[in-house]
Amino acid sequence: MFSQGQIIFAVAFIIVFVIIIVIMYRKDLQMHKTYYKGSLWVLLGLLTFIAILYLIKNVLKD
Repeated sequence: MFSQGQIIFAVAFIIVFVIIIVIMYRKDLQMHKTYYKGSLWVLLGLLTFIAILYLIKNVLKD
């Protein structure tokens, strides 16, 4: 289906892409800790809200 050149290119592209993503993430890690400090609580609140809505829906369904 794919030629050997295409497979080699795809593998090389994936390896280089992952390396660049890791390097950029490490570079921005300090900034993320500063600007997104309370985001975990927001995510937890959102998931709790969705769970409550789901429970209300199932309780009132009967």
